[in-house]
Amino acid sequence: MTKHIILWTLKPELSEEQKALIKKEIKAGLEGLAGVVPGLLDIKVQIEGRLASSNADLMLDCTLESEEALKEYAVHPAHLEVANNKVRPFTSVRSCLDFEI
Repeated sequence: MTKHIILWTLKPELSEEQKALIKKEIKAGLEGLAGVVPGLLDIKVQIEGRLASSNADLMLDCTLESEEALKEYAVHPAHLEVANNKVRPFTSVRSCLDFEI
């Protein structure tokens, strides 16, 4: 199995109200991929409980069947729809860690 972890920082010019709404939309969009993208076993987006010591605004944590499934997830039309419309326009920093479990 493969873990795919992403940390995002939202654009600094967004208000706190905008950030709260955007985080909810990202969470709904990405978690909505469960059962849609083949090989995606589990997907969670953490948007609540952020401590002041954090330097990212939200986290994606997903488990896929394999590295090949991760590659297919990356180009799946449903994933690209969320990434291009709900994530990329509002984020300034993206960090990724992929690893086998």
